Amino acid sequence: MKALQLSLATLGLLFITAISNTGNAQSNLSSWTALTDFHKVMSQTFHPSEEGNLEPIKTRIGELVEKAEALKASAIPADFNNKKVKKAVKKLATDSKKLQSSIKAGATDEQIKASLSALHDVFHQIVGLCSPKDEHSHDEHHGHDHNHEGHSH
Repeated sequence: MKALQLSLATLGLLFITAISNTGNAQSNLSSWTALTDFHKVMSQTFHPSEEGNLEPIKTRIGELVEKAEALKASAIPADFNNKKVKKAVKKLATDSKKLQSSIKAGATDEQIKASLSALHDVFHQIVGLCSPKDEHSHDEHHGHDHNHEGHSH
């Protein structure tokens, strides 16, 4: 019985430690305003596309490109400033422009959906690279909260 109590106490302590570590990573990540700004437009265009509604991305692709460029030009917080993050941010900006070009050229809905999905994956890669490695889980969307204000399904 004492072993069970000790195990539960240890689990409780580990849980509290995990929450406090997640809180620190999230507060640093949320302080990266350019990433937050990009995320807002991404969430408002990507999630409707999952339901087959491509109108948001078609009408807001210029805004998405603008936010991606602003992200690329922004100062990456020191905790996340490394080659992998820089490369992924650059790819996000480049691929946003490619998507814009394809939309302007009359890409099919399936092509747009596939490109937007790939762009969303790059965004998640950035968030994953900026998250603690022991909490890196696709089920949790790499620390990406799909339940915050302005981000609904």
